Amino acid sequence: MTNENNSLLSSFTLPNGITLKNRVVMAPMTNFSSNQDGTVTDAEVEYYARRSSGVSMVITACTNVTPNGQGFPGEFAGYSDDFIPSLKQLASGIKEQGAKAILQIFHGGRQCPPDLVNGDVVSASNIPSEGEGNPVPRGLSEAEVEEMIEAFGETTRRAIEAGYDGVEIHGANGYLIQQFFSPHSNRREDRFGGSLEKRMTFPLAIVEKVKSVVKEHAKSPFIVGYRFSPEEPETPGITMDDTLALVDKLSDQGLDYLHVSLQDFHSTPRRGVEDLSKTRIDYLLEKIDNRVPLIGVGSIYSAEDAKKAFATGVSLLALGRELIIDPDWVQKVEAGKEDEIVTEIDKDRQKELVVPDPLWNAIIHTPGWFPGV
Repeated sequence: MTNENNSLLSSFTLPNGITLKNRVVMAPMTNFSSNQDGTVTDAEVEYYARRSSGVSMVITACTNVTPNGQGFPGEFAGYSDDFIPSLKQLASGIKEQGAKAILQIFHGGRQCPPDLVNGDVVSASNIPSEGEGNPVPRGLSEAEVEEMIEAFGETTRRAIEAGYDGVEIHGANGYLIQQFFSPHSNRREDRFGGSLEKRMTFPLAIVEKVKSVVKEHAKSPFIVGYRFSPEEPETPGITMDDTLALVDKLSDQGLDYLHVSLQDFHSTPRRGVEDLSKTRIDYLLEKIDNRVPLIGVGSIYSAEDAKKAFATGVSLLALGRELIIDPDWVQKVEAGKEDEIVTEIDKDRQKELVVPDPLWNAIIHTPGWFPGV
């Protein structure tokens, strides 16, 4: 292990007192591999377990908090106590390998395929996503919004009962929580919409609900994180300055981490701030000002990529595609074998890489998604 890697492999204590063994976490990634009834498959558990011994924390793929929140085929569910044994199976598979298990909780909102939600596609307002053929969602009533907040709380309780070490509130990637924050999808005129501050009401209410459930039900420290996307391409849409305002609020909510969703760690803002050459990460770190840890992510493959990213000052780094390509990434860095890290998918090694068929098929049939495809 070289000195340069020491900081990346050093332990890190979260605000709630839980210590992570190093600064590398597995990013949440949809894997399309659950059973049709919303329970996890053995193949899915094995896939996670294979990647759980090097990293300090594994953030699972998203689980839907209501039946009409399913965003993908082959997604595991968390909307009923009936799913606690399934959720527990996944948590155990991760924890047995030495990583903290974090359940990502979400609702797909207007991005839910109608056939997966019995046609009940809902959102903040009745505005479809841009593009051809997207369903027009039904705007949730105020009472339904309150029920949705409760549903996030209930799924948090299930995560606690299933043995997870924490939850990540998925407020990114254009799903329901982001839809309430976005001026594109949220055209409401009640307390959940209108001004920038009112569009924060739903995300902040979910944070408050989740924290209150943790306080009531968790018998030991329990991690609560929040993931967000910094900008939207649409006009109107979320701009970098909108996100900095939200992050400013989130930084004072007593969360254990914030997690930015980026395709490229070093990407720059598209609008809404003065200096468009300064990276989004730099803007976020400046705004957060050490109030809460930030997880950075985005096209980090080699050890050199990770060192450059970590040098920006983020507390933790999330690896997504790279841990599918090389599940032993952390172990190779620990052993000083960075030159042995694989950075392109080997299409002949599905079995050794322990990747379920649905995810593997998605990878090899989506050119450009993974290096080597």
